[in-house]
Amino acid sequence: MLTTLMVIGGVLVGLLLLLALIVTLSARPATRPAGRPAGWVADAGRPHPDAWAPPSSTTEEMRAVR
Repeated sequence: MLTTLMVIGGVLVGLLLLLALIVTLSARPATRPAGRPAGWVADAGRPHPDAWAPPSSTTEEMRAVR
């Protein structure tokens, strides 16, 4: 009886530790410093495109073929 309770308690503690590990590893990364922009914005040199804005004719990128 005591052995069964110890096994069940050990399994529950193990599951709680596993849950804590998963939550810790899946947490969001630390925020960036204020002066450092996001990676792809810095690489592209322009802000994120607006989906509802009309297409720009000043870009040098190829248009998608539909």
